[in-house]
Amino acid sequence: MQWMIWVGALMSMIGLLGLILSIVKVAKARRAGLSDEELRVAVQKVVPLNMGALFLSVIGLMVVMVGISLS
Repeated sequence: MQWMIWVGALMSMIGLLGLILSIVKVAKARRAGLSDEELRVAVQKVVPLNMGALFLSVIGLMVVMVGISLS
């Protein structure tokens, strides 16, 4: 089950990169000096990426835990 641990760790890292990307996108939108409504729209566009990345990271950590318990 060693492969399961590595696959889960890879999934978690991809999820972490997605979270970092969503943070960068929101920070860039805030620095752009957008109005309140434009900023809200920009953040709403990033929410699916953020939720998907968080989901992938959590699933990856679960796969790691299953791999550790089966080893």
